[in-house]
Parts: sequence; C-alpha cells; structure tokens
Amino acid sequence: MVDNKPTPLFKVNSPNVTYTEDAIHSKYSYQTTFVTTDASGSLVAEPVTSDFEFVTQTKVPRTGLMMVGLGGNNGTTVTAGIIANRENISWKTRLGVQTPNYFGSLTQASTVHLGRDLHSGKDHHVPLAKMVPMVDPNTFVIGGWDISAMPMIEAMDRAQVLEPDLINQLKPHLQGMVPLPSIYDPDFIASNQADRADNVIPGTRAEQLAQIRSDITTFRANNACEQLIIVWTANTERFAEIIPGHNDTADNLLRAIEANHPEVSPSTIFAVASILEGTPFINGSPQNTFVPGVVELAERYGVLIGGDDFKSGQTKIKSVLVDFLVGAGIKPLSITSYNHLGNNDGMNLSAPSQFRSKEISKSNVVDDMVGSNPILYKEGA
Repeated sequence: MVDNKPTPLFKVNSPNVTYTEDAIHSKYSYQTTFVTTDASGSLVAEPVTSDFEFVTQTKVPRTGLMMVGLGGNNGTTVTAGIIANRENISWKTRLGVQTPNYFGSLTQASTVHLGRDLHSGKDHHVPLAKMVPMVDPNTFVIGGWDISAMPMIEAMDRAQVLEPDLINQLKPHLQGMVPLPSIYDPDFIASNQADRADNVIPGTRAEQLAQIRSDITTFRANNACEQLIIVWTANTERFAEIIPGHNDTADNLLRAIEANHPEVSPSTIFAVASILEGTPFINGSPQNTFVPGVVELAERYGVLIGGDDFKSGQTKIKSVLVDFLVGAGIKPLSITSYNHLGNNDGMNLSAPSQFRSKEISKSNVVDDMVGSNPILYKEGA
C-alpha cells in the first residue's frame, strides 16, 4: 500500500510556516517593482509587496493522468517512461544496458538549495520532489484519448522512438490498453492525418463535450482517482480565430459550443470539459487552446490551466542560450532548427497553418529577452 502521507525530509522553523494534521500553511511576500512615467517623462520605480498564503495538503491524492494523443509519440513515450521506472525495467541498447531514471524531469531530477549548515557551513541541497508532499509519477493511473484506435503495444512500435528491447519488456504491462475515441476535426490539423482517424467521437461540439466529460467522470470512478490531470499531447492545431461574441467570454464560448460553431477547436473542447469537471488541464502544443473564453471559464470555476507547447527540448535550449547571449550584450540575429525525430509530428507540421502555430510558439520564447535589451534591438530594427 502506498503511503499517502510521506514523511517530510525537513521542516521549516518560521512564524510564516505552520503545520497541521492535514496541511502545511505558509505565508509569502512577493516583491516586485511597478514603473510609471512622471510629467517630465522620467521613469518612477515604486517597490510593491503582495502577500500570499499557500496551503499544501500533506496527503498525496491517488492521481490519474489522462493524455489527449495517448497513442502518439509523446503519449507512448511518457507511458513507457513511467512504466519502466515503476517496474524497474532495464533494456539493451547498442551502447549497453540502460537503466530507468527520471533524468530531465524538473520535479524528479533537480534539487533546491535549502540553506547552509549552522555549524559546518556546508550547503544543503534537497530534491525538489521532497520540498513538499508531491505525487510520485510511478503511481500515476494512465489513460486517455486518441483519434487512432491502435493499441498501445502497437502504437509504441509505430512511434519509432523507443528501443525494441524496451518495447518487448513493456508489452505485458500494456495488455488491453487502448485509447478512448477522441475528437477529429480536419479543419484544425493537417489533412495527412486523416488515415489515422479511425477512433473518433461523432456528433456536434456539444455532444463531443458531453462525451469527454463522461469519459473523465468514468475514468475517475473506475480507477478510484482523487485527482486527475489532463494533458494535451496530441498534434499541433492551427490557431483559432478570436471572434467577438463567440469565444471572447466564457458564456459566449459555451453558447458557441452549443451552436456547433466551427471555430471551436478540439483542444478547446477538451479544456472546457476539464474545467467543467474541476480537472487541471495542461496544453502541450503551441496552438491557442486558451482563447479568452477558456481563461475566463477557468477563473470562474477555480481550475488550474497552463501550457503553451512543452518547450522541453530544443525550444528550451534556444531560450536559455538567447537569454545568456542577450544578457552578455551579444545580439543573436536568427534561430534555426529542424525536427530530428520527424515521425507523425513532422508530418502534421508539414502543413503551413499547423507549422505557423509552432513558429509563433518558438518565437514567443525569446520575445521577452529581445524586449529586455533596447541597446541591441532598437525599436523597429
């Protein structure tokens, strides 16, 4: 049986932190600076402090992870990684035997500087996963949706990401794992995806929304999940138009779904379903899933949403490098890259409207850095 109340690695001795039977309460003061312009045109900087109180439950809930695009490259890789770590599966590669780990995971493989030892002066670093009670990814209950009905065993072969020896050892743990039907709208993803779309939810957008909500409720009940997280790992969609009266407010968006408005994307339907079911939703692709109506709906229901492409690979590296270069007074003039794996992701992005979503996402990560240095990047230059 999993201990849902892990023993804390440390405790904080501070008047701003209190411990109860079920929660950790902490007060935090966030300091920033607001800038205004006076009558002479000079900038006026004013320090501002905002006080927050955070409540962290000490009991870790049984958590389900539902992925949209479960049978795709991302979904199969995440599933394989979790199972390999959970079952401690090692596999042969041309370079030798590989053992499972969570290297590359911010929560599982990074540390935080806790402080300096009062007597020896030694620095103490603790795993981020031990800072507060946190879900162990090995305990995730995995499920999700895909427009392809291919069982996960075959989908891992199709993705061509994992080593054959690892796939063979995973197969006993994937028996009977088949994605739920998903939403297919050929107007939002590339036409070359049509051949994969044999597992789709029929009906209007309102009927699709009702089915997704039912899937969430059923998965939660069947697996006794106390919490769910839904992640969009599916294909990149084209950008949805922001249309006043249709998706600019929460109420307008809900009415647009009932009216089966063609500019409501599949990813937005999944986000709305998640919000209405009180489930956090993470968008792992670069399209504008979170139209203004979705944001307002999430605020109304107090549901966490986030994400604008995963940015875990080359996009992250580029943003780190640009930050370093611009901070050092060096002016990058262009950024180029290519899709190393290709696969279905590259096939989908071969369509101009889908590639445009990726292009916007990749350029946005450097906007703040470019805007931070008007010496290197003069306005209009």
